[in-house]
Amino acid sequence: MKSPKKILIITYYWPPAGGPGVQRWLKFVKYLPDFGWKPTVFIPENPSYPIIDETLGKEVSHDLEVIKTKIWEPYQLAEIFGKDNKKFKAGQFDVGKNQSWKSKLSIWVRGNFFIPDARVFWVKPSVEYLKKYLKENDFDAFVTTGPPHSMHLIGLELKKEFPDLKWIADFRDPWTEISYYKHLKLTKSADQKHRNLEQQVFEKADITLATSFSDAENFRQKGANAFCITNGFDRNDPVAERSRSDYRKNFTLSYIGVLEQLRNPEILWKVLQELLTENIDFKNDFVLKFVGRIDDKVLTKIEESELKNSVNNLGYLSHSEANAEMNESDLLLITNFADECSKGIIPGKIFEYLATGKQILSFGPEESDVKKILSETNAGKHFSYADESALKAFLLQQFEDWKTGMSDSQTHNIEQFSRKNLTQKLTELL
Repeated sequence: MKSPKKILIITYYWPPAGGPGVQRWLKFVKYLPDFGWKPTVFIPENPSYPIIDETLGKEVSHDLEVIKTKIWEPYQLAEIFGKDNKKFKAGQFDVGKNQSWKSKLSIWVRGNFFIPDARVFWVKPSVEYLKKYLKENDFDAFVTTGPPHSMHLIGLELKKEFPDLKWIADFRDPWTEISYYKHLKLTKSADQKHRNLEQQVFEKADITLATSFSDAENFRQKGANAFCITNGFDRNDPVAERSRSDYRKNFTLSYIGVLEQLRNPEILWKVLQELLTENIDFKNDFVLKFVGRIDDKVLTKIEESELKNSVNNLGYLSHSEANAEMNESDLLLITNFADECSKGIIPGKIFEYLATGKQILSFGPEESDVKKILSETNAGKHFSYADESALKAFLLQQFEDWKTGMSDSQTHNIEQFSRKNLTQKLTELL
């Protein structure tokens, strides 16, 4: 019997971390052995995760080798300037009128002193540890996955030491092209350093992975040997058992995940308020459900509006509980940054949404990769942040379909996004 090839995955996020950052490689690692690859995972021993989900640890095989080293992260220093800076851990921060002077100072420090990010202090000890480890153990390939993009700096150093070892640089989000990059208050020299490091990764990695079609094309234009493997859904994901009596008989629009200020769909809140005022049936039956971490300032604005009596904010739930809430919704919401440069961002939640067969309401740049996916799968409707009348008509139609029992979605072509099929695609690329 042919022995499996070996691959080392270098990642910051791993169970018990919760949220979208952990899902991609947790699933690849789960299915890699089915295609002749044996994974080993390298993670920090004492990370400061913004979200914890203990249930995800059940997906980690007892046979998986996990190696660790200690990490130092300066987030306690940031939090001295204000408790809102805790959101830095998840790549979020206040913007516009919501920024205090403390927040502005913290953002400036984060962008100019911690390049590419605050996990950069893990690079040197990780490189020292892994050089020794890789000399003592044979591997066919290694992966760095970011953000945090500091992981790719580990890859740069290891590639120098082991030039024949294949390096896959996986970008779950872009580096300098992500929408919040321009909000980091970078000096010219700091901006240039970010761009130089990114360029070195594109040039030195044997394969660069993007999670969207547009990002892959952008990376290729910068010299990367780039391919797109999107995120996906797992048919084997657990769904928490719930009694049917747990659910109210309402027309439920749900947002599952993290919602920060830069992706706040204010147009939706405005249109929903109009519908609540104009349509008594809609007001009586409508529920806006949040599952996850919603920015306090976004919630405050909603609580000050007509929507306040229609909101059911469940907070952060385990993955299985979130799946249950997803399945018991009528319409599922995803949002993206408004900037045109964000058209290549595909929120990972869309694939779990697809697996439910429910209709999806999406916001983002007018032409986007999300729109392409929704069109190909017949799974919902994408809007720009200016499509007010079309949005109102769509919501009313969905509500009428729900009232008449005609709201079942006829999605198709979604199995291409199953985690197992995506892992097969990865191994063919390897």
